[in-house]
Amino acid sequence: MADDLFKALADPTRRTILDELSERSGQTLFEICARLSVKHQLGISRQGVSQHLAVLEAAGLVETRREGRYKFHDLNTAPLRRIAERWPARGASGPKENTP
Repeated sequence: MADDLFKALADPTRRTILDELSERSGQTLFEICARLSVKHQLGISRQGVSQHLAVLEAAGLVETRREGRYKFHDLNTAPLRRIAERWPARGASGPKENTP
């Protein structure tokens, strides 16, 4: 699961999609495409956005729900929390510097 998560986060377009969903969750494919085009000047096809969403969904970062003929995409941050919990910080002083 961690491999899928890191693969999903590695692409800047997918990170931009996640940023948009964090601003306003529950968007349709059309809304996501419009925001990417207008706000970020990304010239990406609907099919391309759909493929990015599929990768994000496989990683668990996006969940979908259907209402009638519409499919809504919601951000799910639980996988990110699991990654953060995997490597807890040791001590409050932060990383130690190696000084000679």
